[in-house]
Amino acid sequence: MSELREPSLPRTAKVRTGPLRPGWTTGTCSSAAARAAALALRDQQPVTDVDVALPSGQRVSFAVADCRFDETSATAVVVKDAGDDPDVTHGAEMTVTVSWADALVLEAGVGVGTVTKPGLGLEVGGPAINPVPREMITQAVREVTDRGLRVVISVPDGEKRAKKTTNARLGILGGISILGTTGIVRPFSTESWRASVVQAVSVMAAQHLDTLVLCTGGRTEAGAMTMLPDLPDVCFVEVGDFTGAALRQAVADGLSKVVFVGMVGKLTKLAGGVLMTHYTKSKVPLDVLADLEPSTAEQVRVANTARHAYEVWDAAGVLRPAGDKLCAQVADVLQRFTEGALSAEVAMVDFTGKRIVAATRPDWVTA
Repeated sequence: MSELREPSLPRTAKVRTGPLRPGWTTGTCSSAAARAAALALRDQQPVTDVDVALPSGQRVSFAVADCRFDETSATAVVVKDAGDDPDVTHGAEMTVTVSWADALVLEAGVGVGTVTKPGLGLEVGGPAINPVPREMITQAVREVTDRGLRVVISVPDGEKRAKKTTNARLGILGGISILGTTGIVRPFSTESWRASVVQAVSVMAAQHLDTLVLCTGGRTEAGAMTMLPDLPDVCFVEVGDFTGAALRQAVADGLSKVVFVGMVGKLTKLAGGVLMTHYTKSKVPLDVLADLEPSTAEQVRVANTARHAYEVWDAAGVLRPAGDKLCAQVADVLQRFTEGALSAEVAMVDFTGKRIVAATRPDWVTA
């Protein structure tokens, strides 16, 4: 039985009295720099500001800090603003160089990491540029030209910044990752975010509803809403790292049932008894996953990430039974943490957030 732990926030998470200011992901800033460079190459003119589309369709504008070009290539720089999130890439010079080529190719330059281990959903040996940023960068340059382009993304001090992340442990070497799913950095990891989670739980309880649905982020919330279409939107709370705080408030407000929906990484931490899952304060306990399915135990125990373990299960055809056991273990942790005051159900979504691949209730599973 896992010991229950709720680590304190990292020291960078300071208390703030006002609302938190959102920022922009490395993916969004890279797409802005890419579009500026493509414009400069096409038009042979300097670019001082540029707008790009977020995955939502909203367009946002950025100042271009530097822009250089000649007839064959162009380079543009957009400085990343992470808002009020304690982000090691805040202030990074997202630099993109484009040059004419036979096809559109995205490459990692200086300061952008290379993937060397499986389990990240990216090609081993390829650049650490996640799928959504790839789509954003591609759209940004395709709005400018249909010609082939070699697009090289660099961060001059990226390798130094990466030393403050877990990239090396995950097998991302040589620099930072180009990340983002919405294009916006929302400061999940601060004291103020915890306060907003607590407030959201209380607002839900004030509606005299009894089922609280905790989701780790936007994609899991979308999956949860599809899974539970009859519940009002107010029941769904993006809990981020603060499951423990949300559960305590739920008990204080007299709620009787919690449903937790998450991906394999957060679920694994919870199954290990960790109720505050900020990456600086807890590691993914792969032994927890290894013990769930004997046939893949050896492979999972040496997996690079929880996602890698998920992929091992999937390849072996045991994702559903192993995932169901993981969900059951998380439900036990949630009920123990609340000393039985809340009944708990748990569901695991895939990495798109669209499919329920395991759950404590069989009728929820869609795959």
